[in-house]
Amino acid sequence: MARNLTEAEIREVVSQVLNQVSAAAPTASFDSTQYAGKKFVGVFDDMNDAIAAAQVAYKAVRAMSVEKREQLITEIRRLTRAEAHIMAEIGVKETGMGRVDHKTAKHMLVADKTPGTEDIVSAAKTGDNGLTLVEMAPFGVVGAITPSTNPSETVICNSIGMIAAGNGVVFNPHPNAIATSNYAVDLVNRASKAMGGPEILVCSMKKPTLESAAIMQSHPLIRLLVCTGGPGVVKAVLSSGKKAIGAGAGNPPVIVDDTADIAKAGKDIIDGCTFDNNLPCIAEKEVFAFRNIADELISIMLKNGAYMIDSAQAAKLADIVLVDKTDKKGNVRKIVNRDCVGRDAKVILSKLGITVSDDIRCIICETDFNHPFVQEELMMPILPIVRVNDIDEAIDLAVKAEHGNRHTAHMHSKNVDNLSRFAREVETTIFVKNAPSYAGIGFGGEGHATFTIAGPTGEGITSARSFTRQRRCVMAESFRII
Repeated sequence: MARNLTEAEIREVVSQVLNQVSAAAPTASFDSTQYAGKKFVGVFDDMNDAIAAAQVAYKAVRAMSVEKREQLITEIRRLTRAEAHIMAEIGVKETGMGRVDHKTAKHMLVADKTPGTEDIVSAAKTGDNGLTLVEMAPFGVVGAITPSTNPSETVICNSIGMIAAGNGVVFNPHPNAIATSNYAVDLVNRASKAMGGPEILVCSMKKPTLESAAIMQSHPLIRLLVCTGGPGVVKAVLSSGKKAIGAGAGNPPVIVDDTADIAKAGKDIIDGCTFDNNLPCIAEKEVFAFRNIADELISIMLKNGAYMIDSAQAAKLADIVLVDKTDKKGNVRKIVNRDCVGRDAKVILSKLGITVSDDIRCIICETDFNHPFVQEELMMPILPIVRVNDIDEAIDLAVKAEHGNRHTAHMHSKNVDNLSRFAREVETTIFVKNAPSYAGIGFGGEGHATFTIAGPTGEGITSARSFTRQRRCVMAESFRII
């Protein structure tokens, strides 16, 4: 078993992550405690105070009936729908990443398809020796770390599931999306107050720091940690000594074989890759196309908002979107340029001196397998295409490009054997067949939505039940009535 990290080590890991790719530099200055003159409720200067308030909220939620919890959640959903566009606008202005229309759609998805109390189902077993009841109980106060890529969406999605499970919640938002995250915290608290619940139902920080994260991870009242972020932060929470749910990074590959509906595949891949400018970790990041259909696939992509650059331009672009980072030991490695994360394709192309219309959504290029566009998760609408000879080569390269994250993979094919084989070998939490990537979280596909996809810790597409612990009650030799 791995040893627990010390507080100093946790801070170092978090510091490394904050200096890397998880957020773009903000383009506007926001007050993290208010918006349009209205002060946010549930935002604290000190993490200890936030946790104490979350503990009070936990006791209140625990004492509620399930019906009352669902009333609060219903109001959270209503306000999320009503204010989806506002949160989308704040998110884009504060972080400089993504698209307002797509972020609005993500908030609507969270409001409509995040499971509530219906996800908490008890089980009973009877037999000759009596009755056993298993119920899904809350942990207590949950400490949640949220990203800059889907800040308010994650806060609301987590809040619905964690409250449905009966928990209190304290958030430590990403430093580059504090105002957006705290707007969502305030929304949840407004919904609670409107329905007769606690005035402070969930809590957050005015200025989240490395220190506040460390306090959260070591505080005795925090019974569960939930981290939605990069591998460094996930490693820190998993080494905290507490029960933790980790939703890490991905680098989702796409295979297109010669049985696929190429016209549909080309459009679906561009739609998925460009959704919120490729910020979702589930989005298509690299394509492996059979050689005999690659030209047709590229042609379809070009008709659906893609702009193709040549190899020389791709090399120049790689030097722009990937920059050198020197660690404390003097080692130099490439990291993603924050100024390019989640930006429009038009903006990124302008860095090459290329002017295009607003219709251009994605930059495509042909590369070999070792190109940094294939190997690095860019989180921007740049899509490398690698030609392969057959399914053997496609699966081999796609699995390697996924880097064992076991997050998400995609395939366009009508060959059931090929689909089944790739799904088995890539072992991802989400596997999307013949659809855009966002179908994997319920947007145009079946199933519930989440923005905390826990591949590293195995919970998968998290929901309310993910934030519970099982409790068993046994009545021996009694209450079996048959």
